[in-house]
Amino acid sequence: MIIYSEGYHGGLEQYGILIPVRDSKFSKTFTELRAHPILGPRQSEWHLEHAGQSITREDIRRAHTQEYVDRLFSEALEQEIMRAFELVDSEGKYHRYDPERATRTLDKLLERAMYSIGGDYQCCRVALERGFCYYFGGGAHHAQPGYGKGFCLLNDVVIVLRKAQAEGLIRNAWVIDVDAHKGDGTAVITQGDESIRTLSAHMARGWPLDEPEFDAEGRRNPSFTPSDVDIPVDSGEEREYVPRLEQGLQELSRMSSPDLALVVSGADPYEHDELPSTSLLRLSKTQMMERDTLIYSFLKSRGIPAAYLMSGGYGEKTWEVYYQFVEWALLDRLSASGD
Repeated sequence: MIIYSEGYHGGLEQYGILIPVRDSKFSKTFTELRAHPILGPRQSEWHLEHAGQSITREDIRRAHTQEYVDRLFSEALEQEIMRAFELVDSEGKYHRYDPERATRTLDKLLERAMYSIGGDYQCCRVALERGFCYYFGGGAHHAQPGYGKGFCLLNDVVIVLRKAQAEGLIRNAWVIDVDAHKGDGTAVITQGDESIRTLSAHMARGWPLDEPEFDAEGRRNPSFTPSDVDIPVDSGEEREYVPRLEQGLQELSRMSSPDLALVVSGADPYEHDELPSTSLLRLSKTQMMERDTLIYSFLKSRGIPAAYLMSGGYGEKTWEVYYQFVEWALLDRLSASGD
């Protein structure tokens, strides 16, 4: 199953933010699925609209500090958005931001983030019921307990898992994060929480690991907080990515037996991704498919329900990565249904 509502997502330029998040990653992927000779006529079997699930401040507080939540729901919201999306440089000048090109105000990004978290939660519930679901959104894994970071205002990954735990839907979960960048916010928030085990396969260098590891007073940068399983891959090691990921999954499986796996399925390791900070990892389209089918088959063979979040992907070609996997997965699910 997939969850997608046409016309909602859009890119970031509508907010004046000049980061290459294109509507095509959502709309083109869905258009191609609907045009598929087998999937198209059976759309009612695999497509769900966003249910409009409400997310509360209490839900957010399970992953973020009270002080941060209070700032988000106050006049400080725009300042927090500017920080999370890095819209002002060290000299106080706009960075990748042109308010004159905006058709929507920045404060609407909180509404968008909460809408997305509702989709994440719906995805988790559907995955628990049907074994697999893919949401066209989510994956804001850089948001820290007390502030947003890396285009991530709220850490939806942890919010939805802890909401599901609080409601008795699950006890234990895995986060399998294959975005190009380390899932640093998720690692920080879940540190010491054995009920949520985390795996992150990411660039060995570059953002956010290009920041100083310690500040002048010797305090460690939170972005260097380890996941339960970290798989750093350096430039030139792309052939090792899938074998290392397979080893990492085996290591994760020895730690716990989860009720649900949440897959942060970023397309930004793709060699045609257009975000400069992803340039140190360049997987081919074939390697991306090998990555995705490995995770899918690993979880399916163990009977672990899998909820996928579309996560990072920048530029006009990232839809290709999402589409090739979702097409394959949906065909597999329909085949498994006996038709």
